[in-house]
Amino acid sequence: MADIEIRPFAAGDADAVLSVILPIQREEFGIDITADAQPDLRVIPDFYQSGKGQFWVAVKDGAIVGTVGLKDIGNNQAALRKMFVSAEVRGREHGVAALLLDRLIAHARDAGLTDIFLGTTDKFVAAHRFYEKNGFSEIAKSALPRSFPLMAVDSKFYRYKVG
Repeated sequence: MADIEIRPFAAGDADAVLSVILPIQREEFGIDITADAQPDLRVIPDFYQSGKGQFWVAVKDGAIVGTVGLKDIGNNQAALRKMFVSAEVRGREHGVAALLLDRLIAHARDAGLTDIFLGTTDKFVAAHRFYEKNGFSEIAKSALPRSFPLMAVDSKFYRYKVG
């Protein structure tokens, strides 16, 4: 397994974050979405790195190869957003997704969060398996807190009980 560093998003990471996320959305999964349609990615410190939230990047050989965000939605709850891992470092042998999720859950525990919610598209089947294997339970859209930031492409929803 290559050396992977998980660290908080820093000033100067924005373009590299977009260069990981957009090709996965557009080319791999055929989702017609642009950077402009995801304004949260232009204001990561304000959107994610506030309250009990945070945004992490996975770095290998100096390049960002993965991302995950935790958005504080109030009431000691948060939304997991923007979990993406570049194709060349995907899979158990690299462990990038697991490292990102472990960091996020440890942060959630330390911050006193009780629940993490996420929305995803039906197309991300491997992601569904990953979340389910890591303790997330599928829930109905109606079970989401009102403050959950819905995305137009979200069609499947999960909850993780922190603790």
